[in-house]
Amino acid sequence: MRFHPTEEQLAIQEALKSTLADILPADRLRKLVDSNKDFDRKSWDALMAVGLGGIALPEAQGGSGVQLLDLAMAMEVLGQGAAPGPLAQHAVVGLALSRCSNEEAKARWLPGLASGETIATTALGGEWLPESWQVKAERGKVDGSVRFVPGGGTAHLFLVGTAGGGLALAELAAGIRVTPNYSSDQTRASASLVFDGAAATNLFEPGDPAVARLFDAALVLTAADALGGAQHCLDISVSYAKERVQFGQPIGRFQALKHQLATMALEVEPARALMWYAAYAWDAQLPDARRAAAMAKAHLADRFVSVTRAAVAAHGGIGYTWEYGLGIWFRRSIFDRAYLGSPAVHRARAADLAGW
Repeated sequence: MRFHPTEEQLAIQEALKSTLADILPADRLRKLVDSNKDFDRKSWDALMAVGLGGIALPEAQGGSGVQLLDLAMAMEVLGQGAAPGPLAQHAVVGLALSRCSNEEAKARWLPGLASGETIATTALGGEWLPESWQVKAERGKVDGSVRFVPGGGTAHLFLVGTAGGGLALAELAAGIRVTPNYSSDQTRASASLVFDGAAATNLFEPGDPAVARLFDAALVLTAADALGGAQHCLDISVSYAKERVQFGQPIGRFQALKHQLATMALEVEPARALMWYAAYAWDAQLPDARRAAAMAKAHLADRFVSVTRAAVAAHGGIGYTWEYGLGIWFRRSIFDRAYLGSPAVHRARAADLAGW
């Protein structure tokens, strides 16, 4: 196996970095967060224009046909840039649709997902894990509520977790009530949804092994976002330590800060292989793929929180200010830690999956 990025993977990352640098520089990102808008159409359209919406969809369905590892490396870049919107959730909906047996649903929705014209997200509910999902699906309708739906106030299409661990697809229409939540992470605003006899298309029955694989893919993409965010916080902390002068020399020369930055690097870099392996195991359908996804989500989410806190401390007083912007990534770290289950939940799952 080759655990080094290919030229194609690096090209995908560079294209996304360039797009984010052009469309979402630091000052615009701060203005977007301050505006309390729950969606940024300009950055969404720009990312979709470079092919992000269809990157993991089969070529026959309007996509690029790459694997989860390639998609995860793209999500890493989006985490670095704090890209707004339900980007990971949109990708998971595309994965679900492309793998279901409903050809009519594929024909209807996949072109819009690939182009980004249709915005999709996941509405899983319960305590995140498939066995805890509670929305009832009967005779082509769904009933129930989901409290935390990333991009719920913007999406046109919802991948709904149904009781027993199934998945259904519901289009925004009569029978769906959307109530915006207060979201500390303003780059990924959420909403609460109530389904009251809303029309839905069943994609996967409860207990279908595909549901567990899709949930694992979502864990890997969340871990990738956390890795990108942690890398950004490390990078700007190192840059600041080289530029900030105190007592006649850059503060990066002070031994205590050197140790702090080295610890941050040790938290980030070894975790990269954990995320890469989890994505590779998912693609190759290895026996330990589920455990690898749980471990990646648990570890990367914890590291993201730890590194953002250390970055704030490394910057001193300016790191605490809203204007500097580090708080954007700190809030994203809290989102990634809670989303799809806490690190403790997934460490327990990893132990169970290992037979401990």
